[in-house]
Amino acid sequence: MIAGHLRALALATLPDVLLSILTLPECSLEALCAREDGRFQPEGAAWFCHIGNANTSPAADRHTEFHHDWLDIQVVLEGKEIIGFDTRSAIGQPATERKPDLFILDNPALHNEILLRSGDFVTFAPGEPHRALCCATHPAVVRKAVFKVPASALKE
Repeated sequence: MIAGHLRALALATLPDVLLSILTLPECSLEALCAREDGRFQPEGAAWFCHIGNANTSPAADRHTEFHHDWLDIQVVLEGKEIIGFDTRSAIGQPATERKPDLFILDNPALHNEILLRSGDFVTFAPGEPHRALCCATHPAVVRKAVFKVPASALKE
């Protein structure tokens, strides 16, 4: 997991492939905030991004997920949310594949959390368990950009 802010990318020490995505003009905080909701994928890019609103809720009501084939970059555009996570791999733990490459942990144990506000981002590599959209104080709407980067891109 790597955390940072879109206006201070150098501090995040991102791998080159992720830094090259987040430094694109269309991925600046201002550009993402101005973009309409929905999916976008630059021509020829292996990654894509989904932008939209979601509702936060108490952590006890949220699921914990992980992926095998995709890395997430989750960026808060408006509002705030808490994301729970753990630093131990979830691969091999009891889980249900709800959609392709979306594994929901049956009995998650998350020992950490991070509060994200506008411009903050966090990455989750394959196997890293995370529980997104937990409310910071009370349920609210948050607008997010979620980038999906193929894990194979990290090996190039």
